[in-house]
Amino acid sequence: MTIFKEIVDEEFLTVSETKELLADIEADRALDEDRELPYELARAIDHVNQFTVLEPEEAQTLVDDLQDLEKVDEATAYKIANLLPRNRDELRSVYAQQRYSLSGDELDDILNVVAQYA
Repeated sequence: MTIFKEIVDEEFLTVSETKELLADIEADRALDEDRELPYELARAIDHVNQFTVLEPEEAQTLVDDLQDLEKVDEATAYKIANLLPRNRDELRSVYAQQRYSLSGDELDDILNVVAQYA
């Protein structure tokens, strides 16, 4: 017997998409005056409001453009779209857990794509 729940599905989201989902939840909760926002939900809403830079459509287009590059997988593309790194050091921190490192040209290619949106 295990106390853990089974993961049924996993989907990557950008911060912009998360903001839209949380705004819908917040609006539903606001209709019921007796329901308070739990602390975690309020903190999540504050976080996405503070760190959302792009519109959801722009963020998804950025993810698609990043995935067209050779060394960017889906999870990494979403990380980059959420963080919007501005320089090589910030981008290297995204790849810190990978088993490979990127060359300067590969880093610059990724940063050039990000610069188009940020």
